[in-house]
Amino acid sequence: MSISAVSRALCATVSLVSIAAPFQAIASEADTKADIVVTAQAKDYSVEQVSAIKIDAPLKDIPQTIDVIPEAVIRDQRALSLQDVLKNVPGVGFSHGDGQRDQVSIRGFSAIADQFVDGLRDDALYFRDLSNIERVEVIKGPASVLFGRGSSGGLINRVTKKPGVNVGEIGLSYGSWDDRRAEVDLGLAPEAGIAAFRLTGAIERADSFRDQQFLEREAIAPSASLQLGERTQLLVQGDYLRDRRVTDFGIPAYQGRPVDVPRSTYYGSANARKDDYSQSRVYSGTATLTHRFDEDTSIRNAFRYYDYQLDRQNTLPGSVNETARTVSLNRSSVDRNEHGWFNQLELTRKASLAGMDHQLLFGVEVGRQVKDVVTFSRSGIATVDLFNPVLPVITTNGTLASDNRGIFNTLGLYAQDLVSIGEHLKALVGIRFDRFKQETDNHLPNSVDLARTDKNWSPRAGLVWQPTESQSYYVSWSKSFQPSGEAFAIAANNADIEPEKTTNTEIGAKVNFFDGKLGATVSLFNLRRSGIKAANPAAPTVLIPIGVQRTRGVELTGTLNLENGWRAIAGYAYLDAKVVESATPALVGKRATITPRNAANIWVTKDFAGRFGLGAGANYIGNRRADPANTVTLPSYFTMDAMAWYRLGPVTAQLNVTNIFDKHYIVSGHGTSANLNLPGAPRAAMLTLRYSFFGEGK
Repeated sequence: MSISAVSRALCATVSLVSIAAPFQAIASEADTKADIVVTAQAKDYSVEQVSAIKIDAPLKDIPQTIDVIPEAVIRDQRALSLQDVLKNVPGVGFSHGDGQRDQVSIRGFSAIADQFVDGLRDDALYFRDLSNIERVEVIKGPASVLFGRGSSGGLINRVTKKPGVNVGEIGLSYGSWDDRRAEVDLGLAPEAGIAAFRLTGAIERADSFRDQQFLEREAIAPSASLQLGERTQLLVQGDYLRDRRVTDFGIPAYQGRPVDVPRSTYYGSANARKDDYSQSRVYSGTATLTHRFDEDTSIRNAFRYYDYQLDRQNTLPGSVNETARTVSLNRSSVDRNEHGWFNQLELTRKASLAGMDHQLLFGVEVGRQVKDVVTFSRSGIATVDLFNPVLPVITTNGTLASDNRGIFNTLGLYAQDLVSIGEHLKALVGIRFDRFKQETDNHLPNSVDLARTDKNWSPRAGLVWQPTESQSYYVSWSKSFQPSGEAFAIAANNADIEPEKTTNTEIGAKVNFFDGKLGATVSLFNLRRSGIKAANPAAPTVLIPIGVQRTRGVELTGTLNLENGWRAIAGYAYLDAKVVESATPALVGKRATITPRNAANIWVTKDFAGRFGLGAGANYIGNRRADPANTVTLPSYFTMDAMAWYRLGPVTAQLNVTNIFDKHYIVSGHGTSANLNLPGAPRAAMLTLRYSFFGEGK
């Protein structure tokens, strides 16, 4: 870090402190009028309850694997992206998402559209910011019973920071490749409780170890909570994000491995900042009204509207000529404009029936999304040396390839019951009915409009045995469906195909030791997705629903929270994910793409009397297949990270170092192409200063 950079950071810190002064005055004045409770940042690495299951019940009562990454882990690791967070979750594989979006696979199945925020669908194709996120929940296995279409291997639910706490923190970070980020988190919750407010935001500018890559990002999220009566509360939230960066598809492959070039090597335009960028803008607003009739009955209505725009320009590797040692480059341009809304109305009721205690949930979800897409493309705009590419000057985006509007209408009805059968046995049963209508208005000459409507039932059943308070053993079964298109407009080659179906059978255990200080989970599962679409050998442009992918696996996770300051989170996953049936015999037995057979993670920290702390962690990812034919292998890798922090009054300084041993590795692939593989970052450091003016930080 240069002297000039340190100088800029110190100047910015002084400015931020001056900004905080008025809020300190407000806090001091409030303290003279009422006993305001100062809410410190959460420190525990474990979470007992999650919002994604939609009922007030501890995790141990739920016969399903749910991994939670709380705010304490996100802060300690200085995670700035969903990928940073999800490396703590076993069973998750990474895709680079065409250089424009968050995308992962879960238990061997793509989760491209399985993104949610506070339980509401958020399937727009963009990179999310974490400045407004309290924790990230990963629900494993089919979850259509509560969330509708999708979720073969699982889904990701981001839980936002909400009003109701007194918090005041301003943070400033500076790191490798001139990464500069400022964050703010301000919250006021007067004791009277009539209204509470919160504002979070971030601004970031960065370069990269990748040639020509850059990042420009701004995010802001205001929210307010209003008490409309003794039993009625209204929560209103807004969110804005702008993200601009080079659309990076990574590097091609040679002789079954990613090409051996410096990890900075870029295959695209000679002026990528001008020609190969992705810029997304996302606006959203959410209103949640909750009314409690009595101690046992409540109703909740949540409405979310969003507007998403994407301008993506990109040049990417195409086909490789191994004899000539060259790679062709392709060009495309994508403009997306979409908006949509979802509304969930849910009634919860606790009751005693037939000598058993019930937690009942009844819900109705309706939604509508309108997605406009215009694409241009051209293959083979240039051919460059595979090992020393001389990048071309871009003169065209190609010809018009598609111009359509996709319209998606959702209607879902669902019910769930958590039943306590005696002292040691619980059952969770649920079912959802979905009517999902898709329409595609094609605007190209001589094209036809398309439509289809799918009606599907998604059941779930599970049994939990709890011989003691600290032990839960469960068995569960569930199903989900993936309609054609799902998050994209249906096309001529899939409009007549029935939804794919996924079935999951799982057994597991959730056990706590030492009065809950050590928690461990283990699950064994068999996932089977049928009706997978494949090309008809007699007509390659036609898809037919023949193919089955199966994942058999084991996952283990653990969390540690000791009173002497030791904390840890760890996980391991073994996934045998492969195609077991296919219209193309050569694909049978092939492994699922970007899915390691073995993966493990651990992160350990020690807090010394609340004044300073140390942390370190490691990740192991086994080899992965880059493409469905398994022609290219992404090698296994092992990386280590470290952290140290020190607090002096209201100021906390934290240093994070990632990839300590500067390992060369491929962090992600595309999932369908052998020649789009993204190198992982070399050793990097980031210094963060946090100033807390509602009590002490960390």
